[in-house]
Amino acid sequence: MTDYQAPTEDINFVLTELAGLGSICEQSTFEESSPELIATVLDEAAKFARGVLAPLNKVGDLIGTKIVGEQVREASGFSEAYQQFTDAGWTALPCNPNYGGMGLPEVVGIATMEMWSAANVSFALCPMLGQGAIEAIQTHASDHLRETYLHKMISGEWTGTMNLTESQAGSDLAAIKTKATKDGDAYRIEGTKIYITWGDHSMTENIVHLVLARLEGSPQGVKGISLFLVPKYLVDADGNTLGHNDVYATGVEHKIGIHGSPTCVMTYGAKGDGAIGYLVGEQNMGLAYMFTMMNHARINVGVQGVALADRAYQQAVRYASDRVQGAVAGHDNATIIDHPDVQRMLMLMRSLAEGSRALCYVTAGSFDMAHHGDDETQKMSFMARGELLTPIAKAWSTEVSQEVTSLGVQIHGGMGYIEETGAAQFMRDARITTIYEGTTGIQANDFIGRKVIRDRGAELNKLLEEMRVDELMLHQIAGLELVAAGLSIAIEDLQKTLDWILEYHEVNPSVAGAAAFNFLMGAGTCIAGWLMARAALACQDRGGDEFSKRKVTTAGFYANHVLPRTHAYLSAVRASDNENVMLSGEAFLDR
Repeated sequence: MTDYQAPTEDINFVLTELAGLGSICEQSTFEESSPELIATVLDEAAKFARGVLAPLNKVGDLIGTKIVGEQVREASGFSEAYQQFTDAGWTALPCNPNYGGMGLPEVVGIATMEMWSAANVSFALCPMLGQGAIEAIQTHASDHLRETYLHKMISGEWTGTMNLTESQAGSDLAAIKTKATKDGDAYRIEGTKIYITWGDHSMTENIVHLVLARLEGSPQGVKGISLFLVPKYLVDADGNTLGHNDVYATGVEHKIGIHGSPTCVMTYGAKGDGAIGYLVGEQNMGLAYMFTMMNHARINVGVQGVALADRAYQQAVRYASDRVQGAVAGHDNATIIDHPDVQRMLMLMRSLAEGSRALCYVTAGSFDMAHHGDDETQKMSFMARGELLTPIAKAWSTEVSQEVTSLGVQIHGGMGYIEETGAAQFMRDARITTIYEGTTGIQANDFIGRKVIRDRGAELNKLLEEMRVDELMLHQIAGLELVAAGLSIAIEDLQKTLDWILEYHEVNPSVAGAAAFNFLMGAGTCIAGWLMARAALACQDRGGDEFSKRKVTTAGFYANHVLPRTHAYLSAVRASDNENVMLSGEAFLDR
């Protein structure tokens, strides 16, 4: 496995030229931030990712985690790395200064999360879930819970988790059975949760679980779910930890990848009358509150897709540069990087990684402006844009990560199928990203239903208009004609398909479910292509430096080799009403 080198030049370029970092730093909330300061922070993050986290990536994969007694033990070196992580203040980076945070923009936190995830995604999952829990508590909990828990969570002294899933429920949260019973000012929680990332470990003195449960007499379905804060160790009025709460990890899952991240079965109330928990916000509002955490996590998981794609690309480039094999005209002792088909695969990996990075950063930047902008009208506009892009950023970025990490194995040839090279680990680790925090199908249904049909395509049409403005500019610049032509066709395809969905949905509402995946993938391919084109436009003012030349070349490759996929995806959308091409029910059971 090769060393990790964070692509800080491209990260800074995307932040400033595409994600609007300059405008974000001009808002009063971020008046002490600047692109120059943030560039320095990112350089330090790159050093930490390479020097501390990356060396533990294979260690976590090989050793994994296990339960010793009643305590999950993480892989060797993880606890020491986490202490260095918190000592350096990385957990506090995007958090509220009122509770000890640094108050930098969330998009900067997203950029560092890419580095942590590329270096060691198993490790990165721990602070990622903590950030989501911090946001949910800050947004919805009482002042008492905020004061008691946020300071130590933001400092990294305590970590946080999200407890949704149960074995009988899966993604259907209406079916959860974990129950809560009022006990004075607190509640007693009883039940079992599965797939809880970093549900237990020995790296910190406490773990703060956010748990969905039902109060007796609550309405059926999702309307009767409440959210509770359940600490591993009880806490006194001064924030000191006391005895062990009745919550334990009773199992650790054996997984395809992310072996260094303990995925736990968490049991509440097995040893007594229930784990003590505290209601967050109002009763029966748990699912709405949890979506604060889930939406934060969805962008971060999209960034995991970016990170693993970029790491796989880096490893593939280095391997292809060293591997001598075959004959290529004009090259003696050719390495495989000289072979045209290997170059094609590397360009595909590179362009998909850059396109997904742009998409995720632009989404995060939209929320920075939505939450912290000084202009109320602009805040509403940015919120609509961020909400539109979130399911695409999560699903499209992780789906293309499957392709990129698989290509990384392919470029290694037979050596890619052997674990010692490390190429296979990136593919195995990436496989979960299309599943957790809402599968691709869930994201696709959210996109087509809540984000497009609900507002009759208003926000997507607004985005398409912005894309057309850039398309017209591209046509006027020598050397970008092919980029302009490819984007023009993709925009037209997306517009026609949007119009078709809005019209046909009135006739056959069920068509949305059948069309959702292809519509999201087509939209993601087109929007990422637009961002790649915007990057090429931004490079026109950089004086023809080598970085800019590479960006323009990569945008041209994307326009010619990836953007045509938009037509295929969206043609499939318009065929979604053809019942003659789809089996159903028992027709699948023919063997």
